[in-house]
Amino acid sequence: MDPRLAALEPAEVKAVLAPFGEERTLPGAAYTSPEVFAWELDELWSRSWVAIGRVADFPERTATEVTVNGESLLVTNKGRLAASFNVCRHRGHEILGPGEQRTTSSLRCPYHGWVYDFDGRLRAAPKMSHRTDVNDIALVPVRLEVWRGWVFVAVDPAAPPLAEHIGDLDDQVAAYHPETLVAAAATSYEVAANWKFIHENYHECYHCPSIHPQLTAVTLTDSGVNHTATGAWVGGSLALRDGMETMSLDGRSHGCRIADLPESRWSEAHYFGLVPNLLISLHPDYAITHRLHASGPATTTIHCEWLFPENAVAAPEFEPTYAVEFWDVTNRQDWAACESLQRGAASRGHRPGVLGNGEDAVYQFLGMIASAYLGHGVRPIENPRRN
Repeated sequence: MDPRLAALEPAEVKAVLAPFGEERTLPGAAYTSPEVFAWELDELWSRSWVAIGRVADFPERTATEVTVNGESLLVTNKGRLAASFNVCRHRGHEILGPGEQRTTSSLRCPYHGWVYDFDGRLRAAPKMSHRTDVNDIALVPVRLEVWRGWVFVAVDPAAPPLAEHIGDLDDQVAAYHPETLVAAAATSYEVAANWKFIHENYHECYHCPSIHPQLTAVTLTDSGVNHTATGAWVGGSLALRDGMETMSLDGRSHGCRIADLPESRWSEAHYFGLVPNLLISLHPDYAITHRLHASGPATTTIHCEWLFPENAVAAPEFEPTYAVEFWDVTNRQDWAACESLQRGAASRGHRPGVLGNGEDAVYQFLGMIASAYLGHGVRPIENPRRN
């Protein structure tokens, strides 16, 4: 194992990959160690595809600063989206400040006035006429791809193609046409928990009867069916209770059903977690995403966005409140649980745990992480309940 993973006992990591029913969960140091967290940023985040938003977040003729794993990036849109490191090739000054978005036709470094085209090529370098090599200078590019309306970047040029990373997840979400959905609400949460706890909590409803009375009122929490993936994702379905139209506090939809959605999905919710940072929840009439930004071993910022059919949002009486209120309640219940898990992981009394029958998707997620720790990369883990 990598020396930065010295806080983890190899035998404990290997125990995560034991057959379902014999496994153990990750040791507490996987959630608390700064060295393990630094390794994850380098190996799981920087060497992978990270979701940074939706296409609509980067309008035409704008440049936007986005920070990914501590790296400041520029995302530009001049007929097509592109990305580069937010570092001037002269002396390394940032071209845009943190979180800045600017409508412009070029990129100008505020330090010495060097100007770049949106494709990163140097256009002007004042008082540099004595340099014969200046025309060969350009911003350092970053790979960027769009999938179903979500924008992804890969800081490491050796990352596998996005299509390989996603695998057959596209087959699962295609029926919802997420690229056509429109954002009608968004919020962010600061959660005092490791990013992996957010994933793990998301992938099981064993806890739902204990902490989610609103969710259990509208869904059958033991109805989940999880998949075996070909990409770096985990997920499955959850059935709505009879008579419920969607996941809302009263079980009613105050929007409209997603166009062309197969009838078999009218009474279901589907949830998918794409490693490392995108959680997608699909409902008959809307979608919600949780986009994770891991800022420390025990700190995660979660950006939530609610997406609806365009014709629903265009209706004069439309309000996204019915979906937002439901998930705000559910989210806060989950974040409190994840923060308790984080405190437990830091306890001297913490020991790797065991999984219940309804935690098969957690087994898959933890298996992917353990595989990566052992140097095998993020490999899909077969669902043990579908053998």
